[in-house]
Formats: sequence, structure tokens, C-alpha cells
Amino acid sequence: MALPSQPQIRADDALEQELATLIVEALRLEILPEHIDPSSALFGEGLGLDSIDMLEIALLVSKRYGVELRSENKAALASLRALANHIGQQRIR
Repeated sequence: MALPSQPQIRADDALEQELATLIVEALRLEILPEHIDPSSALFGEGLGLDSIDMLEIALLVSKRYGVELRSENKAALASLRALANHIGQQRIR
């Protein structure tokens, strides 16, 4: 008897959701993590975060995942998806 198929969750999707939850909790945002579009900008017109928030996220990512975000990694903070991809690439190394 075959088991009902369950939707496949990509590792990137799981990391994106985990990051969304961490960011919402750490920055005390008034949005549910699942309402953050992974491809939308985190800063400026997107989620509306600022440079102080960027520093807090960089510290959070460093502590949680052991991945340092430097000024030359600015593209990694463009969106939730970009951040998850950056973390995933750094973990492989």
C-alpha cells in the first residue's frame, strides 16, 4: 500500500523559513515569518529594514550559522533567498 505523497520541502525553503523566523524574532518585527516573500528586498522598499538591522542580522547569522557577512557580501543581504543561498554556499566549503 502506497503512502500518500507529502509535498517536498527543499532545504533552501526550510532555511529561508528558519531565517525568516529568526529575523522576525530578533528584530521584533510586526509581521509573520511566513508572510515574508523570500525574493523581496529586505532593506529599503522591501521589508523596510535599515543599516542597524543589517548589523543585527549579520551578527545573528554569524552566531547561528558560523557564516560571516562582510561589506563585500552586501548582495547576500538583498533578500531572504539570497541570504539563504549565501549561507548554504558557505556551509559547503
